[in-house]
Parts: sequence; C-alpha cells; structure tokens
Amino acid sequence: MTISIDDYKALSQELDPEKLQRTILNLLLKLQNVERGSLWIERDSMYECVEALGHQSEELKGIKLNPNKKSIVGWVIQNGKMTIAEAGADARHNSQFENNFKVKSKNILCFPLLLKGKAVYGAVQVIDTSSDGDHLNLNPEYLTMLQDVVDIGSIALRNSLEFQTQQRKYAQLSRTLSCLREKNSIVGKSASVNKALKLVKNYAATNYPVLISGESGTGKELFAQEIHAQSGRADKPFLTQNCSAIPENLLESELFGYVKGAFTGATANKLGLFEAADEGTVFLDEIGDMDINLQAKVLRVLQENEIKPLGGTRTRKVNVRIISATNRKLEEEVRSGRFREDLYYRLNVLPLKLPCLNERQEDIPLLTEYFLTREASFSHMLPKKLTPEARTAMKNHKWPGNIRELENAVKQFQAMVPGDTIQLADLPPHIASPVTTPSIRTLTQKRGSALRSNSKEAPAMDISVFTWTELESTYVLKLLEKHKWNVSQAARAANLNRSTFDSRMKKLGITKKIDQ
Repeated sequence: MTISIDDYKALSQELDPEKLQRTILNLLLKLQNVERGSLWIERDSMYECVEALGHQSEELKGIKLNPNKKSIVGWVIQNGKMTIAEAGADARHNSQFENNFKVKSKNILCFPLLLKGKAVYGAVQVIDTSSDGDHLNLNPEYLTMLQDVVDIGSIALRNSLEFQTQQRKYAQLSRTLSCLREKNSIVGKSASVNKALKLVKNYAATNYPVLISGESGTGKELFAQEIHAQSGRADKPFLTQNCSAIPENLLESELFGYVKGAFTGATANKLGLFEAADEGTVFLDEIGDMDINLQAKVLRVLQENEIKPLGGTRTRKVNVRIISATNRKLEEEVRSGRFREDLYYRLNVLPLKLPCLNERQEDIPLLTEYFLTREASFSHMLPKKLTPEARTAMKNHKWPGNIRELENAVKQFQAMVPGDTIQLADLPPHIASPVTTPSIRTLTQKRGSALRSNSKEAPAMDISVFTWTELESTYVLKLLEKHKWNVSQAARAANLNRSTFDSRMKKLGITKKIDQ
C-alpha cells in the first residue's frame, strides 16, 4: 500500500497535537495493515504514551516508562534508530503491560520521532497481533518509505506541540495582563502609606470590623480589598455597597434582601448582600450617608450576626466581616444625632485613616507612572513619558480630588496628548500654572470695579469678568458666612448633599477658621 497526496496533506496541515497523533497512528496502521499502535513522547524525564489505537488501547494511554528500565520504546528513543522486535522473545519487550490483554502482541515495529537535527523526542510503534504474526511488511524499501512518512509526521507533530505550548503561554500572559488591568494596586512608598499598609496586615489577621476614613478619592475601597485579600476570608466573596448611591428603602433590600410578596414588584425572593457574602466581607462605602433607621438593622448584624429579609418573619444567621468607609467626620455626625453612637463604636473597632495625596507628595510620580503604564496596556501601546517640567508640575499640584483626580488626568493624557511624551504645555492650565483662590475682599473689589464700569442703563453686574472658580468660591463663602459657617445648613441652602458640599469646599481650598 502506498501513501497518497491527501495523506501527506493530513500530516502537514493539522495543528492540533491530539488529532495529529491519531492521524499519524491511523496512517501507519493502514499502511502496515495492523490494528494496534502507540505513540510515545519524552516528557518530564519519562516516556509517556500520549496516543494508542486498537483493542484495549485505553489501558495503555497515559502509561509512563522509566528510561532506566528496558523497553523497545526506550531503546528507539535512546538510539535514534528504527527496530523490529518479536514480542516475548526480545529482552527489550515490556510484556507486563499486556498481562491483562486478551490479544497479545506478536511483532513490533518501532520508529523514532526525529527533528530536522536528528534529535529524538519520541517514538511510534505499530504492532502485529495476528495469530501468525505475518502482517507487517518488513521489506527494506517499504520500511524506508515508512520512515520518511514518520519523519514528516514527527516534524509536524513537534511543530504542533510547540504551537500548543506558545498558545498556552499566550493565554497565560493574556490572563495575567487581564488581571493587571482589572486589579488596582496600592502604589506608594511614603511613610503614611507604609503605616497604613502595616495596619492592613495587622487588621487582616482578625475578623473585627474596620472603619476606613479619608477624603474622597484616597482609595478607601482599594484598602478594604487588600484587607480582605490578606485575610482568612480571601477565597470568599467581597461585596461592595455604596450607601449614598441609592434611596433608603432600596438600600435596605440590597443589604438584607426580601421575600416574595414583600412589596409591589417583589415577584421572587432576593438574596441580600449580607447573606450573599456569608463567610466573606461586605464593604459599606459612604456609611455616613446611611439613614439612621437602617443603621439600627446594621447594628443588629454586628451584634447578633443575623439578618431578616424585608417581608420575612424569620431571622437568618450570617458570618460576615464588615469594613466600612466614610469621608465624613463621624464623631461630629454622632454629636449632631445623624449617626448612631452605638453603631459608630461597633464599626470603629479597627480605625484606618488614609492620607490625602497632598500628605504623600513623594508618591505622585509613582502613581502617575503606574496609571500611565496601566492605561497604555489597555490601548496596547507603550506608556507615555513626562518631561521633568511636567513631572514637577504634577507633583506640586494640590490634587483636591486625590488619587481619583490624578487617575482621571492620566486618562486624559492617554486620549488627548499626541506622541509618547507629555510636555508641560500638555497639562491642564490649573496643573501647569496653578493659581490661588482670591480672597473675598479681592473679589468684592473686583465686583465693585465691574459695577462702576457699567453704564446707568445697565445696572446688572458683568459677571463675565470672573473665572468659574472665583464665582463658585464667592458663592460658597457667602453661604457659609450667611449660615455662620454651619456647613450642613449651607449645603441645604445650596440644595446639595453635605458630602458634596464638603467636597466642593476642599476642592476650592476653603476651610473653616478656628475663630469662626
């Protein structure tokens, strides 16, 4: 029997190693008119059967041979030569593998799997199991032709194995890159960050509640994730809920769940975060914005480790660690009656105060480089570089929005700055050329000048002479003066949440003086 063009194509075009192994074996069995065969690869210092065909072949696949023990496969791999062996009579034959076989081998023909450089990485054998043992064609010319077929198949198989290895490496790199893209890291070498990280390590060894405080954008959720990741609950859920993002009734159903029929639209039972995170961690962000009525139910979770879904009549035990965060001063909220004192002390067992970016200026270059590298990976590009002037301006900027503002600035650079270098001129004006917020007296003088410049027929003030920051600063200061620097009252007058008003004050650099 001869080999056809289609047979050669089948050998050279298949990239799947498992399919190619079977193709090689099937072709050799067909050419030799026998039914049993096996293919072996040298792997991890052993000879492993990676494919086998014929009666009871499934018992042979996966078997490993020790190179130090005699075997026909081992001899062929070690000598790089074809061999013919009579089963049972040849000392190299490992007959114990066939002890349970109903049909025994008679004659074995084994070829080495060679690379172009004559390096041997495996062997393929075809086995005659006929009663007379006369099915193999052992004509020298025919065997030479078969060796050529095996050589083509062995090179194709080696290429496919290498291709598969590269695919696995690529998949692993892709997964690693994906993790790097998705996972934010705590970046910083400043003393304040190192102090916070030491506390994280200590807190992770316990199950006590943690209260993380700090300005908006300082990375409170990131530190909460790190506590969870270093704790004994790391392989359990970490679930997050922003307490200021949704109304009170919806927040309660998110945290505690509800039973079918609890309210209009409750068509099925819903699992709450506390129950879904059982044995894990629940992170309650902006805990200071939680309604005081709901605070009582959260207190029960901390005290009794139990919840009751909305509309339910029975309580359920849960085992969760609560990490909460706030940008408010909860002590003041307790004194004003907006936050329960007993809940505050339950949450604040392990306090963690995060520094604002202005308190860790030496970390700004590190954070900038980290964000530039991360954003570049999303775009499959090399990260942009900052000139020394631009780097200095970034470091000297006050960053009222903290790390979140810095991250957003880097995203703008990635999208808007052409080329691979960020110049000082590429930075936003408020970073490249910072200006101080004018005093209320300066603004009043400026306003008076603007009024005097108007004609009698146009008594309205020309506000176009002011910048947006000047107008906002004047508005905020006037509100605070009007309400005797009661921030909550000023926020209500501005129709803003207290936390939002606080954030605007900080961004504008407005702070309450001691004598106010």
